[in-house]
Amino acid sequence: MDDQQRWRLDLKDSNVKVRASAAENLCLAGSASVAAAVDLVVACGDVEDVQNWAAAALEDLGPPSVDSVVFLEPLIGSSSPLVGYWAVTLLGRLGEDANCSQSILGQAVSDSPHLSVQERAAWALGKIGVTEASAVVSLKSAAASDSPRLASLANRALA
Repeated sequence: MDDQQRWRLDLKDSNVKVRASAAENLCLAGSASVAAAVDLVVACGDVEDVQNWAAAALEDLGPPSVDSVVFLEPLIGSSSPLVGYWAVTLLGRLGEDANCSQSILGQAVSDSPHLSVQERAAWALGKIGVTEASAVVSLKSAAASDSPRLASLANRALA
């Protein structure tokens, strides 16, 4: 087992110090940790120390593999806004390769209880390119939002 695989397993350990160390190591490994992208998103729902390292790792990770789309989509609706935010962010980083996620991202724009997830979903749809009618409807509704940032991101995605 290589270091990356061990760190990914350690993210699920019962000991918070082991999980935090794994997230830190994945962060320090940089783009080599791309295979752990989904695991890092899930770790964003952990305790603060693990969250911080996982989010730091995701900051510079770049796009995940296209195969991760099916694992990222269910995370959008997480009760943790940070998990939802990062799931949406990684889908947006995939651009057109996440085209199949338009509907679920449109739902996040309309229905997420977390403004940060709504805003990031609008951003992601702009990166992917909006062609699905349901996503267009969600963005048009968001463009009339009382939140200036959400409205701006929605308008950019529609442009």
